[in-house]
Amino acid sequence: MPGRPRTRTEIKAVDASDQAQGSAAESKLVSSVDNALHVLLLFKSRKVLRVADVADQLGVARSTAHRLLVALVQRGFAAQDPVTRAYMPGPELTEIGLAVVDMLDVRGRARPYMTALAEELKETVSLVVLEGAKARFLDSIESPQILRVGSRTGEVLPAHCVSGGKVLLSTLSPETLESLYPDDELMTLTPRSIRTKTALRKALDKIRKHGFSTNEQESESDVVAVAVCLPIANSAAAVTVASPVSRVPTGSLNGFGEAVQRIIAETHEAIGSATISG
Repeated sequence: MPGRPRTRTEIKAVDASDQAQGSAAESKLVSSVDNALHVLLLFKSRKVLRVADVADQLGVARSTAHRLLVALVQRGFAAQDPVTRAYMPGPELTEIGLAVVDMLDVRGRARPYMTALAEELKETVSLVVLEGAKARFLDSIESPQILRVGSRTGEVLPAHCVSGGKVLLSTLSPETLESLYPDDELMTLTPRSIRTKTALRKALDKIRKHGFSTNEQESESDVVAVAVCLPIANSAAAVTVASPVSRVPTGSLNGFGEAVQRIIAETHEAIGSATISG
């Protein structure tokens, strides 16, 4: 025979119990993540860690400390010495550190190009790198003109909506591009943004042909930009030059792009000559 239907009060009690269990599980997960990050921070001041060290620092049982360290080893964030059984920073931490150093280094190496562009074109110049399907603005030199595009340093925008992101996307393999954009429909920032993966592929083909990309009010109304990849070894970065559309009309963007290419090439040659003569 079917059981008695649950009353509204009973249903509410079950829902409350489920929510409590979900909150407890979420709290436990956050605590575990916090403990793992605490362990990683310990490597800042210690070359090696032992289970007892971690247990004392975190105020947890040694079994808990051991599970944390094992999880970090499995993910490559820690490594264990087979003889001493002590733990040390793993290869993933090294990779992260090198990536940060490279990011800082690319700013310094990009500066001569950015300065040359800013001095000749008198427009805002930015340094851009890819972060998945996003474009991060690492550095900027603002135009000295009263009407200008402001600095976007620190901002992260959809790569397909900005010239720097698009020119970097054009260097990727079809397989990598597909992994970044599994769906055909893309998010937009303005009515002029690229809306589909099909349209993006066509735009990237055009960029490969001309060697520079354009932004025709695709990320912000009344703003246009061009971008080229920087000729810096082991660093995938691009420089963008952005201007109010009133000063560089859409119809003249190709000429603007060619000017950016020329300045980058001349600066690269000058840097090479200085290195040789030095």
